[in-house]
Amino acid sequence: MCVLECRGLSKNYSGRKALENVDLKLSSDRIVGLLGPNGSGKTTLIKLATGLLQPSGGQILIDGQKPGAETKKKIAYLPDREFLPDYMTAKQLLQFYQDFYPDFQPEKASAMLENLGIQESMRMKKMSKGTKEKIQLLLTMSRNAKIYLLDEPIAGVDPAARDYILKTIITNYCPNSLVIICTHLIADIEHILDEAVFLKEGHIVMHKNADQIREETGKNIDGLFREVFKC
Repeated sequence: MCVLECRGLSKNYSGRKALENVDLKLSSDRIVGLLGPNGSGKTTLIKLATGLLQPSGGQILIDGQKPGAETKKKIAYLPDREFLPDYMTAKQLLQFYQDFYPDFQPEKASAMLENLGIQESMRMKKMSKGTKEKIQLLLTMSRNAKIYLLDEPIAGVDPAARDYILKTIITNYCPNSLVIICTHLIADIEHILDEAVFLKEGHIVMHKNADQIREETGKNIDGLFREVFKC
């Protein structure tokens, strides 16, 4: 079932084209890599899906609806930067998400906190950068969402933290949902991908099943990415 669709989607910033005439259909029960170098349009597409940006042309549909109040209830979004208040404790953050999102599952979030060895009384400002990113991820993945939009979830963290983040993603997203992972670190995530979408200068240059890529090209996704985007 298609839960995210782009129809001739375009977005301009002061005359610069971030996305141009993008057509794309993504279905539920898939983990999809939205892959491309910096400036390729990945984050713009994610923000259009959340409703944080408005298209310059065409449209994007979430479960058949234009982004708005109703679609926000279906999307769990992890931005590519820290967004939680430094003064809040882990316990306060869980309560905040429970108050704000009806689909939030506090028991799941508490279990992940315990696995990380994070005390509920600990404040964000006392946490390391990697721990903050894990907190943001576990809050996002504790939603019972239809679509998870994860923008650069493994950028800037050490290999051990990346392993934890990927394990958290694949073991905690809801069945029959769509997970979109936006990144340029292909080698670290390709083993969990069902599909890959390559974005280059605002255009989709490839959208294929991960196994199909390997069978047709004889390369893994990272190898093909390096070939397509070589300088």
